[in-house]
Amino acid sequence: MSEVGGLSKRRLKMWIRLLGVTRAAESHLREHLRLKHDTTLPRFDVMAALWRRRDGITMSELSRMLLVSNGNATAVVDRLEKDGLAKRTPLATDRRTVHVALTEEGFRQFEELATGHEAEVNTLFSRLTDADIEQLTSLLKKLRRDPG
Repeated sequence: MSEVGGLSKRRLKMWIRLLGVTRAAESHLREHLRLKHDTTLPRFDVMAALWRRRDGITMSELSRMLLVSNGNATAVVDRLEKDGLAKRTPLATDRRTVHVALTEEGFRQFEELATGHEAEVNTLFSRLTDADIEQLTSLLKKLRRDPG
């Protein structure tokens, strides 16, 4: 096997490990949110996006931010609105465009969820030292800037 072929195989193995770690962490966090907070990861993600954009955003912007279909975002927002955690408002200039934002209760509940989520992520990656985190972060940034 050539050196180039060997490097290619090592990159493939690295990708499989990275994917495995990502999937295991996501699965763990899904289960944590379900068991400890009686919620779902998609609901958490929507609330996080709305928390970051405190004045609210359009449903289309929300879908783009989360990389999901309008239908998926709408289904989650429907449930949030039903639970009094989000509010939709048609734009005055274009009634077809709907603006969505968290309610005060939505902000309160998300901040509680986010605290538990952060603690769980901290526990998941507790074996990494500060130096490990810096190195891994640097490598991931390098991959993001230069996809190939």
